[in-house]
Amino acid sequence: VSGGHTQLMRVDGVGRYELLGETIDDAAGEAFDKSAKLMGLPYPGGPGLSRLAEQGNPAAYKLPRPLLHSGDFDFSFAGLKTAVLTQSQKIGPAAHTEGAPERADLAASTQAAIVEVLVKKSMNALKATGMKRLVVAGGVGANHELRAQLDAACARMQARVHYPELALCTDNGAMIAMAAAMRLQAGIQQPAAAGAFEVMPRWPFAVAAPA
Repeated sequence: VSGGHTQLMRVDGVGRYELLGETIDDAAGEAFDKSAKLMGLPYPGGPGLSRLAEQGNPAAYKLPRPLLHSGDFDFSFAGLKTAVLTQSQKIGPAAHTEGAPERADLAASTQAAIVEVLVKKSMNALKATGMKRLVVAGGVGANHELRAQLDAACARMQARVHYPELALCTDNGAMIAMAAAMRLQAGIQQPAAAGAFEVMPRWPFAVAAPA
């Protein structure tokens, strides 16, 4: 869960990944950031929206939960962003006025919608695969409400959930270095000579990346 990606992956081992579902438009992090901008919060807006949500009522405004009952593992948050825009226009200046209760309520309602979709889809993926371990990665993994609800949902399912330390949730370099170290340890890749490697913006998940 990040600003660029919302994905559910089945991981059976190092380099053995299966994409179960992903966002078809805005990712969860984008929904947080774009909604926060509508409320006058600085970029990146996710942390600020989360803090503001602590002061609000998550049931104050009825916002959509896109694809919640789609029967698959895909995500869509563009419609939620549009709904937040519409609701903020109905509220008026209070939607982006510091200290206004309406602003905090809108933040809490937005967060509740995003978190509910993420938790529901994650639990459905565990049920469908029969797996008992959920690993959360990406910047949105630092969201306290998401962690609290995933903790509770996994406890009910007798599943384990793992998160990076908060300071590492947005550290792409640490994730890439760890993945590379595990691939080397597993013998999937060999150390490359200086400059003797291919640079690609995206690596395929389903097959081993070239050495």
